[in-house]
Amino acid sequence: MKRQSELLQLGHRLRESGYTFVTPTPVTHQRVNERAGNGIGKTLRDAFGWNRSFERGLLPIDEHPLIECGLVQRDGERLKSTVRWSTLDNLLLVHSAFPTTQEDSVFFGPDTYRFAQTIERHLRSTDCAIQRAIDIGCGTGAGAMLIARAHPQAEVLAVDINPKALDFTRINAELAGLNNVACHASNVLNDVEGRFDLIVANPPYMKDSRQRAYRHGGDALGADLSVRIVRESIERLSMGGSLVLYTGVAIVDGQDPFLAAVKETLDSAALDWHYRELDPDVFGEELLETGYEHVERIAAVELIVTRRLPV
Repeated sequence: MKRQSELLQLGHRLRESGYTFVTPTPVTHQRVNERAGNGIGKTLRDAFGWNRSFERGLLPIDEHPLIECGLVQRDGERLKSTVRWSTLDNLLLVHSAFPTTQEDSVFFGPDTYRFAQTIERHLRSTDCAIQRAIDIGCGTGAGAMLIARAHPQAEVLAVDINPKALDFTRINAELAGLNNVACHASNVLNDVEGRFDLIVANPPYMKDSRQRAYRHGGDALGADLSVRIVRESIERLSMGGSLVLYTGVAIVDGQDPFLAAVKETLDSAALDWHYRELDPDVFGEELLETGYEHVERIAAVELIVTRRLPV
């Protein structure tokens, strides 16, 4: 509770200060931090966005309680934040510090921004009255919060298998003043009941040798979890309800193995669906990793699936 209280207080002070930070890819983050003169943080963006060490006295609140609850740690004679703060539209979200190497890291980055754009496009175009929605693998809660903000009357669930993600989502939703977001521990939809007017997901889609939960999407070049979400979500959609999935696909010999794995399911049910590439080439550095020897590129894709209303 002390940690959550300090995080909320820090979030409020950052927002009051006009803090903004758009989080880049890990490679870009590293390259910018390695530039001459970027070793020591001089601003709040340096401290809480770029995660650079900073001198005492920089923080807008007393640093000692933050140190006591582990939100700031000593880095020699300086200090360093153990969390990062990013902005999405007018939302401020806390997530794991750079680099995200721990098993329970909560990731936020360019994928989150693309995911948000996919959700917002759907919210503008759908005719479905959204009364109940869920964000699978919520991470920072960005997806759940966008839905809750657009539909304040809706019950919005944010689920994840990572307790740290649920803690961050609670803080982020409270900071945004959203009281219609409820957090639950769940492995995809296993531990929640009922049907949903909207299901959104931005699952991990890499094949990670360490199988870190925030990153590993399964051994089928990272597609296993995305395929599972499609198959299980379809059965839980209300009439007129939609699944909005943002994920990544490892393209092999010009072929899309994720679409091949789900197409029969999509074509065999009373569904309308739309699939497209949003970015043909993301996280190219992953092609150097073991298991990606035959992958041409990793594409960011969106899949929108809607259960047809009865005629």
